[in-house]
Amino acid sequence: MRRRPAKTLTVLALTGALAATTAATANSAPQHGDQGREIRNVIYLLGDGMGRTHVTAARDRFYGASGKLNMETLPFTGAVATYAVEKGTSKPALVTDSASSATAWSTGVKTYNAALSVDSYEKRVTTLMEQAKKAGFATGNVSTAEVTDATPAAQFSHALLRGCQGPVYSDAACLPKKEDGTYESAPADKTLVTPIAEQIARNGTSDVILGGGLARFEPDDQKALQAQGYQVLGSFGDPALPAQTAASQKVATKTDLSHANGKKVVGLFNRGNLTVEQAKAGLPADAAQKQEPTLAEMTRKSISLLGERGGYDKNRKGFLLQVEGAQIDKRSHANDAAQTLGEIKAFDDAVKVATDFAKKDGHTLVVVTADHECAGFNIIEKGTYTNAEALAPPANTDAGNPANNSVTSRPSSGAKDPARSTGAVNGAGSGDAKNFAPATFRTPNDPADVKDGSPDASLWLTYLSGNHTGADVPIFAYGPNGSAFAASQNNTELYGKLYRSLFGKSPQQH
Repeated sequence: MRRRPAKTLTVLALTGALAATTAATANSAPQHGDQGREIRNVIYLLGDGMGRTHVTAARDRFYGASGKLNMETLPFTGAVATYAVEKGTSKPALVTDSASSATAWSTGVKTYNAALSVDSYEKRVTTLMEQAKKAGFATGNVSTAEVTDATPAAQFSHALLRGCQGPVYSDAACLPKKEDGTYESAPADKTLVTPIAEQIARNGTSDVILGGGLARFEPDDQKALQAQGYQVLGSFGDPALPAQTAASQKVATKTDLSHANGKKVVGLFNRGNLTVEQAKAGLPADAAQKQEPTLAEMTRKSISLLGERGGYDKNRKGFLLQVEGAQIDKRSHANDAAQTLGEIKAFDDAVKVATDFAKKDGHTLVVVTADHECAGFNIIEKGTYTNAEALAPPANTDAGNPANNSVTSRPSSGAKDPARSTGAVNGAGSGDAKNFAPATFRTPNDPADVKDGSPDASLWLTYLSGNHTGADVPIFAYGPNGSAFAASQNNTELYGKLYRSLFGKSPQQH
């Protein structure tokens, strides 16, 4: 094989370097209008548990290999590191949970898993939403989970443990355990052991609150909200009863939401988490769950309500809105690929609502990211299986350099173990305890007769575990100051960037 002359290589190297520099400049430079435009509103959308492969898989599933999700069309992209810290230290805990991650972007402070807006030493830390509210911004918090769950809760409550949601208090739910197994003493700051539902109903931090979790609230919470001027959709229950039930409480409906017109609105559309979109689609037309709004509908209504308060009047402050697609994580924990993909699509539909508004408004920053990756979701080659399903792991051999060879613990056969794998299936197969098999889905690139669950389907998905991983997550941004998020960054850095976007200055240290 002939070698290129050194001169040619030098020219090619210089040309490549120039091209790389030009590309880097183009990718990092703000788009037209990114600089100098006033930011009045910030919409922060969070796909809980949504890693990079979740995004890729949903794109393949719904739009094909050459398509894009709405979030992927946003001009500024980057990555976010998500680790937490161990309690009482600054030592990294490499895999975060939703509470510690939400605390990171809400406050700029790393904390221990399960903590909500307190630092690793159990000291309360002010949140971005609290600061925005105090400064006169309208505020909103939307989730497909219970609104007392970790991600929404981190913006408008403070708790030593995320499980302290209510309606009742217990040491087990609200106080961390010591090494000897006993519970810590209650802190001087009693808010930190006050059920999250009680905090939400009384602190007025969020003007618009939409999601699930009605069972966490009681009639006195509704009374407290209404005393602050909230329009409460549905009913939190009967004050004459010692405990509330599905019969005594009335969940809000999407019809109620469509008619909501208050400056402050609370709508809880399920006593628990909202219904997974795939499951809701399969229910009869008269099923109660059919009256739950989609995340896109809640996002659209929130923008309308909050915009009327601030975003359309140049003499008023704008708004801060957080929107969570919570079920991406919950269905990934369950290793149910079909439901996971559907929830990513529902979340991405909400992203479109936000970006459509931002494009029309011209003064709105939209940021889309995740708190952590869940379950090691991955795309594998069609017709292949994971090591968990194999009779033996692959051989470790290197034909080019035998020094790299090593002996595996079992002989390699490459065969699938029928006792641990039922074959290619779709998400419904996750109920089989022996099913380690890939979930397979047709894509727009497949022939029309290809079915989900078929070995002929082109999208083969699998999971590494049933819990979170420490992988970085993607971030996408649109609008003024969106270029600030086009970086590889720590989740605590998001707080400072969001703060500067809202307030035009750097935050003071907590």
